[in-house]
Amino acid sequence: MSLQFPNTSRSYNASRRCVTFWGYDSTFEISFHVDADVLQRFNPRAGQDEEASLQVFDVNRSRIESVASGIYARRKQNFNRLSTSDF
Repeated sequence: MSLQFPNTSRSYNASRRCVTFWGYDSTFEISFHVDADVLQRFNPRAGQDEEASLQVFDVNRSRIESVASGIYARRKQNFNRLSTSDF
């Protein structure tokens, strides 16, 4: 079974400056953190607060999930941090 993203919840972590979301490989939950720098690159005019970060994440969710799937396929780790170099 490949990585799936049935859970659309996500959260903003101000201290780590990232948005966290989860994927599932069969029964295993896989955590992903998207750096705020990635979101800022997607929309340089957006703010860097929680509301703006989550909105940019939502608009770019399919792209982010696609990159997350590729990274997970190579690394198979339970936690993955996505940075600008991944995009």
